[in-house]
Amino acid sequence: MNKTKEILITSFALFSMFFGAGNLILPPFLGVQAGDNWWMVTLGFVATAVIIPILAILAHAKIQGTLWDFAKKVSPLFATIYCFIIYIICVLLPAPRTASVTHEMSIQPYFGTSSLLTSLIYFGLVLLFVLNRSRILSVMGRFLTPIIVLILLAIICLGIINSTDIINPSTFKTPFVSGVLEGYQTFDAIGGAVIGGVIVISLKLKGFTSFDAKKELIIKSGLIAGFGLLIIYAGLIAIGAFYNAEISNEASRIEILNQLSTKTLGSIGTAFLSVLVGLACFTTAVGIVTGVSDYFKGFFNDSQLVYQIVAVVSCVFGVLIGQFNVDFIITIAIPVLMIIYPVTIVLIVLNVLSDKVTSVLVFKWVVAVAILFSLPDAFPFAEENTSFLANCIKSIPLVEHQLAWVLPSLAVFVLVNLKEKLT
Repeated sequence: MNKTKEILITSFALFSMFFGAGNLILPPFLGVQAGDNWWMVTLGFVATAVIIPILAILAHAKIQGTLWDFAKKVSPLFATIYCFIIYIICVLLPAPRTASVTHEMSIQPYFGTSSLLTSLIYFGLVLLFVLNRSRILSVMGRFLTPIIVLILLAIICLGIINSTDIINPSTFKTPFVSGVLEGYQTFDAIGGAVIGGVIVISLKLKGFTSFDAKKELIIKSGLIAGFGLLIIYAGLIAIGAFYNAEISNEASRIEILNQLSTKTLGSIGTAFLSVLVGLACFTTAVGIVTGVSDYFKGFFNDSQLVYQIVAVVSCVFGVLIGQFNVDFIITIAIPVLMIIYPVTIVLIVLNVLSDKVTSVLVFKWVVAVAILFSLPDAFPFAEENTSFLANCIKSIPLVEHQLAWVLPSLAVFVLVNLKEKLT
Protein backbone atom coordinates (compact mmCIF):
# COMPACT_ATOMS: atom_id res chain seq x y z
CA MET A 1 0.00 0.00 0.00
CA ASN A 2 1.49 3.39 -1.01
CA LYS A 3 2.16 6.08 1.58
CA THR A 4 -0.52 8.54 0.36
CA LYS A 5 -3.24 5.90 0.53
CA GLU A 6 -2.16 4.85 4.03
CA ILE A 7 -2.20 8.48 5.21
CA LEU A 8 -5.73 8.93 3.89
CA ILE A 9 -6.94 5.70 5.50
CA THR A 10 -5.38 6.62 8.84
CA SER A 11 -6.74 10.17 8.73
CA PHE A 12 -10.21 8.78 8.00
CA ALA A 13 -9.88 6.37 10.93
CA LEU A 14 -8.86 9.26 13.21
CA PHE A 15 -11.76 11.39 12.02
CA SER A 16 -14.18 8.52 12.62
CA MET A 17 -12.88 7.97 16.16
CA PHE A 18 -13.11 11.66 17.04
CA PHE A 19 -16.42 12.34 15.37
CA GLY A 20 -18.88 10.56 17.59
CA ALA A 21 -22.55 11.29 17.10
CA GLY A 22 -22.63 13.17 20.41
CA ASN A 23 -20.37 15.78 18.83
CA LEU A 24 -23.14 16.59 16.36
CA ILE A 25 -25.37 18.16 18.97
CA LEU A 26 -22.88 20.63 20.44
CA PRO A 27 -21.90 23.01 17.56
CA PRO A 28 -25.46 23.90 16.37
CA PHE A 29 -26.45 24.72 19.96
CA LEU A 30 -23.45 27.03 20.24
CA GLY A 31 -24.35 28.72 16.97
CA VAL A 32 -27.92 29.42 18.04
CA GLN A 33 -26.77 30.91 21.35
CA ALA A 34 -23.83 32.81 19.81
CA GLY A 35 -25.77 34.56 17.08
CA ASP A 36 -23.77 37.39 15.50
CA ASN A 37 -20.69 36.38 17.52
CA TRP A 38 -20.65 32.85 16.08
CA TRP A 39 -17.10 33.22 14.72
CA MET A 40 -15.74 33.99 18.21
CA VAL A 41 -17.48 30.92 19.61
CA THR A 42 -16.07 28.90 16.72
CA LEU A 43 -12.52 29.94 17.63
CA GLY A 44 -13.06 28.87 21.26
CA PHE A 45 -14.71 25.58 20.33
CA VAL A 46 -12.00 24.74 17.81
CA ALA A 47 -9.32 25.37 20.47
CA THR A 48 -10.55 22.55 22.73
CA ALA A 49 -12.42 20.35 20.23
CA VAL A 50 -9.90 20.37 17.36
CA ILE A 51 -6.50 21.90 18.17
CA ILE A 52 -5.93 20.19 21.54
CA PRO A 53 -7.09 16.73 20.32
CA ILE A 54 -4.85 16.98 17.24
CA LEU A 55 -1.95 18.06 19.46
CA ALA A 56 -2.61 14.83 21.38
CA ILE A 57 -2.15 12.91 18.14
CA LEU A 58 1.07 14.82 17.44
CA ALA A 59 2.25 13.97 20.96
CA HIS A 60 1.61 10.28 20.23
CA ALA A 61 3.64 10.64 17.03
CA LYS A 62 6.50 11.77 19.25
CA ILE A 63 6.24 9.28 22.16
CA GLN A 64 4.52 6.40 20.29
CA GLY A 65 3.20 4.84 23.47
CA THR A 66 -0.07 4.39 25.34
CA LEU A 67 -2.23 6.59 27.56
CA TRP A 68 -0.08 5.46 30.49
CA ASP A 69 3.03 6.80 28.72
CA PHE A 70 1.34 10.20 28.47
CA ALA A 71 1.45 10.63 32.24
CA LYS A 72 4.38 8.46 33.34
CA LYS A 73 6.82 11.40 33.66
CA VAL A 74 4.74 12.69 36.57
CA SER A 75 5.09 9.27 38.22
CA PRO A 76 4.10 5.67 37.44
CA LEU A 77 1.49 5.76 40.23
CA PHE A 78 -0.04 8.97 38.91
CA ALA A 79 -0.09 7.50 35.39
CA THR A 80 -1.96 4.43 36.62
CA ILE A 81 -4.49 6.49 38.59
CA TYR A 82 -4.95 8.86 35.65
CA CYS A 83 -5.67 5.95 33.30
CA PHE A 84 -8.20 4.48 35.73
CA ILE A 85 -9.99 7.83 36.04
CA ILE A 86 -10.07 8.42 32.28
CA TYR A 87 -11.51 4.98 31.51
CA ILE A 88 -14.07 5.23 34.30
CA ILE A 89 -15.18 8.63 32.97
CA CYS A 90 -15.56 7.08 29.51
CA VAL A 91 -17.89 4.43 30.94
CA LEU A 92 -19.94 6.85 33.03
CA LEU A 93 -20.36 9.79 30.64
CA PRO A 94 -19.67 9.55 26.88
CA ALA A 95 -20.82 5.93 26.55
CA PRO A 96 -24.23 6.49 28.24
CA ARG A 97 -24.61 9.74 26.28
CA THR A 98 -24.62 7.74 23.05
CA ALA A 99 -27.71 5.87 24.26
CA SER A 100 -29.36 9.12 25.25
CA VAL A 101 -28.64 10.74 21.87
CA THR A 102 -29.93 7.62 20.10
CA HIS A 103 -33.18 7.70 22.08
CA GLU A 104 -33.85 11.41 21.56
CA MET A 105 -32.93 11.48 17.85
CA SER A 106 -33.66 8.00 16.52
CA ILE A 107 -36.27 6.34 18.75
CA GLN A 108 -38.50 8.77 20.63
CA PRO A 109 -39.66 10.84 17.61
CA TYR A 110 -40.92 7.72 15.83
CA PHE A 111 -41.89 5.19 18.51
CA GLY A 112 -42.52 7.17 21.68
CA THR A 113 -41.15 4.39 23.92
CA SER A 114 -39.44 5.03 27.25
CA SER A 115 -35.76 5.96 27.49
CA LEU A 116 -35.21 3.07 29.94
CA LEU A 117 -36.40 0.54 27.35
CA THR A 118 -34.14 2.10 24.72
CA SER A 119 -31.19 2.05 27.11
CA LEU A 120 -31.80 -1.61 28.06
CA ILE A 121 -32.00 -2.84 24.46
CA TYR A 122 -29.17 -0.56 23.36
CA PHE A 123 -26.62 -1.69 25.95
CA GLY A 124 -27.81 -5.28 25.69
CA LEU A 125 -26.75 -5.18 22.03
CA VAL A 126 -23.53 -3.33 22.95
CA LEU A 127 -22.65 -6.11 25.40
CA LEU A 128 -23.43 -8.75 22.78
CA PHE A 129 -21.01 -7.16 20.32
CA VAL A 130 -18.30 -6.50 22.92
CA LEU A 131 -18.34 -10.11 24.12
CA ASN A 132 -18.39 -11.42 20.56
CA ARG A 133 -15.89 -9.29 18.66
CA SER A 134 -17.58 -8.91 15.30
CA ARG A 135 -16.16 -7.52 12.07
CA ILE A 136 -19.57 -6.05 11.31
CA LEU A 137 -18.64 -2.99 13.38
CA SER A 138 -15.53 -2.19 11.39
CA VAL A 139 -17.52 -2.50 8.17
CA MET A 140 -20.21 -0.24 9.59
CA GLY A 141 -17.62 2.29 10.67
CA ARG A 142 -15.92 2.41 7.29
CA PHE A 143 -19.12 3.19 5.39
CA LEU A 144 -21.17 4.93 8.06
CA THR A 145 -19.02 7.97 8.77
CA PRO A 146 -18.66 9.08 5.11
CA ILE A 147 -22.44 9.00 4.72
CA ILE A 148 -22.96 11.05 7.89
CA VAL A 149 -20.31 13.54 6.76
CA LEU A 150 -21.94 13.89 3.34
CA ILE A 151 -25.33 14.53 4.96
CA LEU A 152 -23.79 17.09 7.31
CA LEU A 153 -22.04 18.86 4.43
CA ALA A 154 -25.38 18.96 2.60
CA ILE A 155 -27.05 20.46 5.69
CA ILE A 156 -24.25 23.03 6.04
CA CYS A 157 -24.15 24.03 2.36
CA LEU A 158 -27.94 24.26 1.95
CA GLY A 159 -28.20 26.03 5.29
CA ILE A 160 -25.69 28.70 4.28
CA ILE A 161 -27.20 29.15 0.81
CA ASN A 162 -30.81 29.46 2.05
CA SER A 163 -30.20 31.34 5.29
CA THR A 164 -31.81 34.71 5.99
CA ASP A 165 -30.00 37.95 6.85
CA ILE A 166 -31.63 38.10 10.29
CA ILE A 167 -29.35 36.94 13.12
CA ASN A 168 -30.23 37.54 16.75
CA PRO A 169 -27.55 38.93 19.08
CA SER A 170 -25.42 36.58 21.18
CA THR A 171 -26.69 35.41 24.55
CA PHE A 172 -23.11 34.71 25.69
CA LYS A 173 -21.24 37.27 27.80
CA THR A 174 -17.91 35.82 26.66
CA PRO A 175 -18.46 33.93 23.37
CA PHE A 176 -14.87 32.70 23.03
CA VAL A 177 -14.81 31.22 26.57
CA SER A 178 -18.25 29.65 26.05
CA GLY A 179 -16.88 27.93 22.95
CA VAL A 180 -13.83 26.70 24.87
CA LEU A 181 -15.93 25.21 27.68
CA GLU A 182 -18.46 23.60 25.32
CA GLY A 183 -15.51 22.03 23.52
CA TYR A 184 -14.77 20.15 26.76
CA GLN A 185 -18.04 18.27 26.25
CA THR A 186 -16.79 16.62 23.06
CA PHE A 187 -14.35 14.60 25.24
CA ASP A 188 -12.00 14.84 22.23
CA ALA A 189 -8.90 15.90 24.17
CA ILE A 190 -9.34 12.76 26.27
CA GLY A 191 -10.15 10.87 23.08
CA GLY A 192 -6.95 12.09 21.43
CA ALA A 193 -4.85 10.88 24.34
CA VAL A 194 -6.57 7.48 24.21
CA ILE A 195 -6.98 6.77 20.49
CA GLY A 196 -3.51 8.03 19.56
CA GLY A 197 -2.17 4.93 21.27
CA VAL A 198 -4.64 2.79 19.32
CA ILE A 199 -3.33 4.25 16.06
CA VAL A 200 0.27 3.54 17.07
CA ILE A 201 -0.56 -0.11 17.82
CA SER A 202 -2.58 -0.45 14.59
CA LEU A 203 0.34 0.81 12.51
CA LYS A 204 2.67 -1.69 14.20
CA LEU A 205 0.26 -4.49 13.34
CA LYS A 206 0.25 -3.31 9.73
CA GLY A 207 3.99 -3.74 9.57
CA PHE A 208 5.21 -0.19 10.17
CA THR A 209 8.34 -0.70 12.25
CA SER A 210 10.26 2.50 11.52
CA PHE A 211 9.80 5.15 14.22
CA ASP A 212 10.24 8.01 11.74
CA ALA A 213 7.85 6.50 9.18
CA LYS A 214 5.14 6.12 11.83
CA LYS A 215 5.80 9.63 13.09
CA GLU A 216 5.39 11.16 9.63
CA LEU A 217 2.25 9.16 8.90
CA ILE A 218 0.60 10.00 12.24
CA ILE A 219 1.39 13.72 11.96
CA LYS A 220 0.05 14.06 8.40
CA SER A 221 -3.03 11.96 9.17
CA GLY A 222 -3.72 13.99 12.33
CA LEU A 223 -3.56 17.29 10.46
CA ILE A 224 -5.94 16.04 7.74
CA ALA A 225 -8.41 14.71 10.34
CA GLY A 226 -8.17 18.00 12.22
CA PHE A 227 -8.98 19.98 9.08
CA GLY A 228 -12.06 17.81 8.52
CA LEU A 229 -13.26 18.39 12.07
CA LEU A 230 -12.67 22.13 11.68
CA ILE A 231 -14.84 22.33 8.54
CA ILE A 232 -17.73 20.35 10.04
CA TYR A 233 -17.71 22.12 13.41
CA ALA A 234 -17.40 25.62 11.93
CA GLY A 235 -20.17 24.87 9.43
CA LEU A 236 -22.59 23.55 12.07
CA ILE A 237 -21.95 26.53 14.35
CA ALA A 238 -22.45 28.91 11.42
CA ILE A 239 -25.83 27.52 10.34
CA GLY A 240 -26.97 27.45 13.97
CA ALA A 241 -26.23 31.18 14.07
CA PHE A 242 -27.77 31.91 10.64
CA TYR A 243 -31.07 30.26 11.67
CA ASN A 244 -31.13 31.37 15.31
CA ALA A 245 -33.95 33.86 14.65
CA GLU A 246 -36.16 30.89 13.74
CA ILE A 247 -35.15 28.65 16.67
CA SER A 248 -36.00 29.16 20.33
CA ASN A 249 -33.11 29.74 22.73
CA GLU A 250 -34.88 27.27 25.01
CA ALA A 251 -34.64 24.42 22.51
CA SER A 252 -32.46 21.50 23.58
CA ARG A 253 -29.32 20.51 21.67
CA ILE A 254 -31.16 17.59 20.06
CA GLU A 255 -34.13 19.75 19.07
CA ILE A 256 -31.85 22.33 17.45
CA LEU A 257 -30.09 19.72 15.30
CA ASN A 258 -33.41 18.19 14.28
CA GLN A 259 -34.87 21.58 13.36
CA LEU A 260 -31.84 22.54 11.29
CA SER A 261 -31.86 19.24 9.39
CA THR A 262 -35.60 19.63 8.69
CA LYS A 263 -35.16 23.19 7.42
CA THR A 264 -32.39 22.15 5.04
CA LEU A 265 -33.10 18.54 4.00
CA GLY A 266 -36.78 18.14 4.82
CA SER A 267 -38.41 15.36 6.85
CA ILE A 268 -36.94 12.50 4.78
CA GLY A 269 -33.41 13.80 5.24
CA THR A 270 -34.02 14.20 8.97
CA ALA A 271 -35.30 10.63 9.27
CA PHE A 272 -32.25 9.31 7.38
CA LEU A 273 -29.91 11.33 9.62
CA SER A 274 -31.66 9.97 12.72
CA VAL A 275 -31.02 6.37 11.67
CA LEU A 276 -27.38 7.04 10.86
CA VAL A 277 -26.83 8.90 14.13
CA GLY A 278 -28.24 5.95 16.04
CA LEU A 279 -25.85 3.55 14.28
CA ALA A 280 -22.89 5.88 14.77
CA CYS A 281 -23.69 6.15 18.47
CA PHE A 282 -23.79 2.38 18.72
CA THR A 283 -20.36 1.89 17.15
CA THR A 284 -18.95 4.57 19.46
CA ALA A 285 -20.39 2.86 22.53
CA VAL A 286 -19.01 -0.51 21.48
CA GLY A 287 -15.62 1.08 20.91
CA ILE A 288 -15.61 2.70 24.36
CA VAL A 289 -16.71 -0.42 26.26
CA THR A 290 -14.27 -2.61 24.32
CA GLY A 291 -11.39 -0.20 24.96
CA VAL A 292 -12.12 0.02 28.69
CA SER A 293 -12.49 -3.75 28.97
CA ASP A 294 -9.22 -4.26 27.11
CA TYR A 295 -7.39 -1.89 29.45
CA PHE A 296 -8.52 -3.62 32.63
CA LYS A 297 -7.93 -7.03 31.05
CA GLY A 298 -4.32 -6.04 30.41
CA PHE A 299 -3.98 -4.56 33.88
CA PHE A 300 -5.01 -7.89 35.40
CA ASN A 301 -2.63 -10.17 33.46
CA ASP A 302 -4.80 -10.55 30.33
CA SER A 303 -7.66 -12.11 32.27
CA GLN A 304 -10.60 -12.83 29.97
CA LEU A 305 -12.86 -13.04 33.03
CA VAL A 306 -11.91 -9.46 33.96
CA TYR A 307 -12.68 -8.42 30.38
CA GLN A 308 -16.18 -9.93 30.63
CA ILE A 309 -16.87 -8.49 34.10
CA VAL A 310 -15.80 -4.98 33.07
CA ALA A 311 -17.92 -5.20 29.91
CA VAL A 312 -21.01 -6.22 31.91
CA VAL A 313 -20.47 -3.55 34.59
CA SER A 314 -19.88 -0.89 31.91
CA CYS A 315 -23.14 -1.79 30.18
CA VAL A 316 -25.06 -1.77 33.49
CA PHE A 317 -23.84 1.77 34.16
CA GLY A 318 -24.73 2.60 30.57
CA VAL A 319 -28.32 1.50 31.16
CA LEU A 320 -28.61 3.40 34.45
CA ILE A 321 -27.18 6.68 33.15
CA GLY A 322 -28.21 6.40 29.50
CA GLN A 323 -31.92 6.65 30.34
CA PHE A 324 -31.46 10.32 31.32
CA ASN A 325 -31.75 13.05 28.70
CA VAL A 326 -28.68 14.40 26.93
CA ASP A 327 -28.72 17.83 28.58
CA PHE A 328 -28.77 16.24 32.06
CA ILE A 329 -25.77 14.04 31.24
CA ILE A 330 -23.91 17.07 29.88
CA THR A 331 -24.71 19.02 33.07
CA ILE A 332 -23.44 16.32 35.46
CA ALA A 333 -20.30 15.97 33.36
CA ILE A 334 -19.24 19.60 33.85
CA PRO A 335 -17.55 19.35 37.31
CA VAL A 336 -15.66 16.21 36.26
CA LEU A 337 -14.50 17.76 33.00
CA MET A 338 -13.42 20.97 34.76
CA ILE A 339 -10.82 18.91 36.65
CA ILE A 340 -9.77 16.19 34.23
CA TYR A 341 -9.69 18.36 31.08
CA PRO A 342 -7.07 20.88 32.34
CA VAL A 343 -4.83 17.99 33.46
CA THR A 344 -5.25 16.27 30.10
CA ILE A 345 -4.56 19.48 28.16
CA VAL A 346 -1.41 20.11 30.22
CA LEU A 347 -0.19 16.54 29.62
CA ILE A 348 -0.85 16.87 25.89
CA VAL A 349 1.03 20.17 25.58
CA LEU A 350 3.97 18.97 27.69
CA ASN A 351 4.29 15.81 25.60
CA VAL A 352 4.28 17.84 22.37
CA LEU A 353 7.01 20.23 23.53
CA SER A 354 10.72 19.49 23.34
CA ASP A 355 12.25 17.32 26.06
CA LYS A 356 14.63 20.22 26.76
CA VAL A 357 11.81 22.16 28.46
CA THR A 358 9.75 19.25 29.80
CA SER A 359 11.81 17.57 32.47
CA VAL A 360 10.29 15.25 35.06
CA LEU A 361 10.25 18.16 37.53
CA VAL A 362 8.37 20.35 35.04
CA PHE A 363 5.78 17.60 34.53
CA LYS A 364 5.28 17.16 38.28
CA TRP A 365 4.90 20.86 39.11
CA VAL A 366 2.77 21.90 36.14
CA VAL A 367 0.35 18.98 36.51
CA ALA A 368 0.06 19.55 40.28
CA VAL A 369 -0.71 23.25 39.77
CA ALA A 370 -3.21 22.48 36.99
CA ILE A 371 -5.08 20.11 39.31
CA LEU A 372 -5.03 22.56 42.23
CA PHE A 373 -6.26 25.55 40.23
CA SER A 374 -8.90 23.57 38.35
CA LEU A 375 -10.77 22.93 41.61
CA PRO A 376 -12.26 26.48 41.79
CA ASP A 377 -13.54 25.98 38.22
CA ALA A 378 -15.18 22.68 39.11
CA PHE A 379 -16.63 23.87 42.42
CA PRO A 380 -16.99 27.68 42.22
CA PHE A 381 -17.93 29.79 45.23
CA ALA A 382 -21.28 31.56 45.14
CA GLU A 383 -21.13 35.30 44.41
CA GLU A 384 -22.49 36.14 47.85
CA ASN A 385 -19.74 34.20 49.62
CA THR A 386 -17.35 36.82 51.01
CA SER A 387 -15.11 34.62 53.16
CA PHE A 388 -11.34 35.17 53.02
CA LEU A 389 -10.79 31.94 51.04
CA ALA A 390 -13.57 32.79 48.61
CA ASN A 391 -12.15 36.28 48.02
CA CYS A 392 -8.67 34.85 47.44
CA ILE A 393 -9.98 32.37 44.91
CA LYS A 394 -12.11 34.99 43.15
CA SER A 395 -8.96 37.10 42.69
CA ILE A 396 -7.27 34.39 40.56
CA PRO A 397 -6.96 35.57 36.92
CA LEU A 398 -9.58 34.06 34.57
CA VAL A 399 -11.43 32.32 37.43
CA GLU A 400 -14.60 34.13 36.38
CA HIS A 401 -14.25 32.38 33.01
CA GLN A 402 -13.64 28.96 34.60
CA LEU A 403 -10.06 28.98 33.32
CA ALA A 404 -8.25 29.62 36.62
CA TRP A 405 -5.68 26.91 35.87
CA VAL A 406 -4.27 28.47 32.69
CA LEU A 407 -2.00 31.28 33.91
CA PRO A 408 -0.72 29.51 37.07
CA SER A 409 0.22 26.45 34.99
CA LEU A 410 2.01 28.62 32.45
CA ALA A 411 3.79 30.57 35.20
CA VAL A 412 5.01 27.42 36.93
CA PHE A 413 6.18 26.00 33.59
CA VAL A 414 8.34 29.10 33.03
CA LEU A 415 9.61 29.32 36.62
CA VAL A 416 10.64 25.67 36.92
CA ASN A 417 12.45 25.86 33.60
CA LEU A 418 14.26 29.02 34.71
CA LYS A 419 15.26 27.35 37.96
CA GLU A 420 16.64 24.31 36.11
CA LYS A 421 18.58 26.48 33.67
CA LEU A 422 20.14 28.54 36.49
CA THR A 423 21.16 25.57 38.66
